[in-house]
Amino acid sequence: MDNQHFTSSISTNISADEAIKKICNVPGWWGVTFSGNSEKQDDKFIVKMGGDSFFDFTVAELIPGKKVVWLVTDCNMPWYTDKKEWANNKMIFDLTENDGVTTLTFTHEGLTPQVECYNDCAPGWTHWIKTSLFSYFTTGEGVFRAPTK
Repeated sequence: MDNQHFTSSISTNISADEAIKKICNVPGWWGVTFSGNSEKQDDKFIVKMGGDSFFDFTVAELIPGKKVVWLVTDCNMPWYTDKKEWANNKMIFDLTENDGVTTLTFTHEGLTPQVECYNDCAPGWTHWIKTSLFSYFTTGEGVFRAPTK
């Protein structure tokens, strides 16, 4: 069931086309080491989160003003039992624009409460979407550190 997959939504006063451009500028909002290209369909990029970790992505779908889908083609998550847990997962950015307000619904297809990384990845994605990407949409600056308590 789709509602089992992790989702997070934000709304901002930018156009859906501008939102797509900002999503595709991965280093602008996701605090990771980035190489490759992510601006158009079939682009490939690599994200690293320290150590031996890596995530190979392909931009599987890009519909201007509507949707971006990243497919994880390979990964290494050394801190989990299943080091390939994200392999074949999709990160889906769905956009709708109404009266100058764009709503982004992010879904990590494959990230469900049943997988090992869920308890780490769900709060991580919540930060990257609701705090960092929202900030990047509204101020032009991502938020790369979670606030201290």
